[in-house]
Amino acid sequence: MKRPRRVAIVHEWLVTYAGSERVLEQMLAVYPDADLFAVCEFLPPDERRFLGGRPVQTTFVQRLPLARSKYRGWLPVMPFAIEQLDLSAYDLVISSSHAVAKGVLTGPDQLHVCMCYSPIRYAWDLQHQYLRQAGLGWGPRGLAARWLLHKLRDWDARSANGVDEFAAISEFVGRRIDKTYRRDSTVVYPPVDVERFTPAGAREDYYVTASRFVPYKCVDLIVEAFRDMPDRRLVVIGDGPQMPLVRSRATPNVTLLGHQPFPELLRWLRGARAYLFAAIEDFGIAPLEAQAVGTPVIAYAGGALPETIPGLDAERPCGVLYDAQTPAGIRDAVRRFEREGDRITADACRENAERFAPDRFRAAFETWVERAWDAFEARRSRGLPARGEAELGTLVGGR
Repeated sequence: MKRPRRVAIVHEWLVTYAGSERVLEQMLAVYPDADLFAVCEFLPPDERRFLGGRPVQTTFVQRLPLARSKYRGWLPVMPFAIEQLDLSAYDLVISSSHAVAKGVLTGPDQLHVCMCYSPIRYAWDLQHQYLRQAGLGWGPRGLAARWLLHKLRDWDARSANGVDEFAAISEFVGRRIDKTYRRDSTVVYPPVDVERFTPAGAREDYYVTASRFVPYKCVDLIVEAFRDMPDRRLVVIGDGPQMPLVRSRATPNVTLLGHQPFPELLRWLRGARAYLFAAIEDFGIAPLEAQAVGTPVIAYAGGALPETIPGLDAERPCGVLYDAQTPAGIRDAVRRFEREGDRITADACRENAERFAPDRFRAAFETWVERAWDAFEARRSRGLPARGEAELGTLVGGR
């Protein structure tokens, strides 16, 4: 069967080497000859290595005033901007999307597959939460934001029709894709750098959490939970706009270290009794990095975390999942871990994390794209529409 000659990969925006960029890095390893596109690209020189020297073709947003420092402020024009990328010369278009990248325009003789990190969360189910956190009520600014998000939902739903096949980064995101776009998806879990996060050293008598201090991460809840456990020590790594709130809730048994370089983060993860996590995540890389060093995880059982953390009811548990996203719920989970956590082994945690190694992601991602391409070519040879019945399921994750 004919293979795609020209491949384009469309990423959202390139401003830092973070979660979705780590996925993009592995996509580029699978398709090293692909051309790369993005809304804008402002990567610092020391974070560009993963691009392998390839150029990035950008939209007019790249040249707008203050785009380098305030690129998110140009979100209202990004749907229009992404539609201006001319991809007509490509056989296969892969969008790497959590906002507008999937909105590129393609034709009937092109296959468009989307690696979807999530439909636009702040425009759909999390709109009210984001508006509250931004302090946008029902005044003029709040009404303008609500109208903008309303129009963004219209565009987002319409542009989903231009995608032939979706991949979701978790079953949780797959359910959001179904709810938002009424489309099926294949689960392809993102890669975790298990070679960088390796076990070493002995356990010490403290718990650890590491995160950006933003509202949805709920670091303040973890810190508050230890207020009523003065005999237990918590180490908190990270920084962000909620640092004053977190600091105000810290008691003497809580150590706030701020941002730490990677060697220090690794040292604290390796030595902890357990890693604490309270956020609702679409995937959740940090809890898997903790498991990669052999550290158990105590996490809120929301979002995708039940997919990646085998709880105490599993044959080989790797952590404790709790149902109440409150300080009391966290305290109960810590106490349960101390009662029953001897069933959790470092080997089990490490082996679970290895299910998400980069080589497994690359194999699953390539399999998904090739299946979509083969089905596309078979339908096209019979004069049928590009979209048909997908071969759905989970392609990576040890299922």
